[in-house]
Amino acid sequence: MAIGDAPALAPAAALFRSLGDPTRLAILRRIATGEARVVDLTGELGLAQSTVSKHLACLRDCGLVDYRVSGRQSFYALTRPELLELLRSAEQVLAATGEAVVLCPTYGTPAASRVEVGA
Repeated sequence: MAIGDAPALAPAAALFRSLGDPTRLAILRRIATGEARVVDLTGELGLAQSTVSKHLACLRDCGLVDYRVSGRQSFYALTRPELLELLRSAEQVLAATGEAVVLCPTYGTPAASRVEVGA
């Protein structure tokens, strides 16, 4: 694939956009440790049921998680073990770059990119 082949890069860009939300990353990190129900995720992550369900739907639409039904319960799990490797690699990049990504004026957190007056 050529570097300038933007259409070929669209699926990768979509994957990274799907991972670009802190709530979805928290859900993925939790599910990486084992199957979870919506009620498990709401309790462990301190999120509303509607929030968890919305983000799980997004992750399912992207093919990153799926569920199995047992009785009246649905258990969510990762669909691709390679996702764990991707997340580990991202953690290594973040460790190597330190605070650079957090301070990025485009993608960093607004609070982190503000310069303290008198600092």
